[in-house]
Amino acid sequence: MTPIATVLYRESEIRSRVRELGETITTDYAGRSPVFVSVLKGGAIFLADLFRHVDLPVRVDFMSISSYGSGTEGSGVVRILKDLDSDIGGEHVVVIEDIIDTGLTLSYLLSTLGARGPASIEICALLDKSVRRIPRLDIRYIGFDCPDRFVVGYGLDERERYRNLPFILAVEDQRALADDLDALLPFLGGEPPADAVG
Repeated sequence: MTPIATVLYRESEIRSRVRELGETITTDYAGRSPVFVSVLKGGAIFLADLFRHVDLPVRVDFMSISSYGSGTEGSGVVRILKDLDSDIGGEHVVVIEDIIDTGLTLSYLLSTLGARGPASIEICALLDKSVRRIPRLDIRYIGFDCPDRFVVGYGLDERERYRNLPFILAVEDQRALADDLDALLPFLGGEPPADAVG
C-alpha cells in the first residue's frame, strides 16, 4: 500500500541547513543592515528561524500577493494584497521564500521590488524546485534542491493546514489527501520512526 506521505526533510536537517544559511548571510552582509522581505504566509516560518541565525541588525518586512491563473499554474502576474510597510530605496534586500516552483511569480515580484531602487536584491529560498523553472533566476541562497513533489510542512500548506509541522512531507497520494484533509493528522504528533505512514 502506498503511503499518503513520506518525510522528505527531517526537522534536524532543516534546522542545520537554516543555521548554515544564516551564518553565510551574516558573512556576506557584514557591516550592512539587510532588509528581509518575506512573502506571506508560507515564508514566515522559514524567516523566523533564519533571521535568528543572522548576527546583523536585520529589518524585516512582509508582502502578501495573489497570483493570477488557475490552480498551481499561475501566470506569474501578481496582485499585491499587502505591500511593504517601509521604503526599500538604497537598501540591501533579501527576499525570503519557502519554495520556488516555476519562478514566474517570483520573477514578477523581483521586477516590482527592483523598480523601487534598492541597492541590491538577493533571493534566499528554503526549497528550490529547479526542475520546474521557467525564467532564469539567480538564487544566491538555497536550502535544498527539492524534487518535483507536492510538499507540506514547515510553512507549506494544504488548504491552510499543516504549516506547523516542523519537518517537510512529500505527499505521495494527493488524491487521498484531497479526499480526506485529516489524513496527515498522525504526523502532528511528530516524525514517525520510519519514513512513511499509511
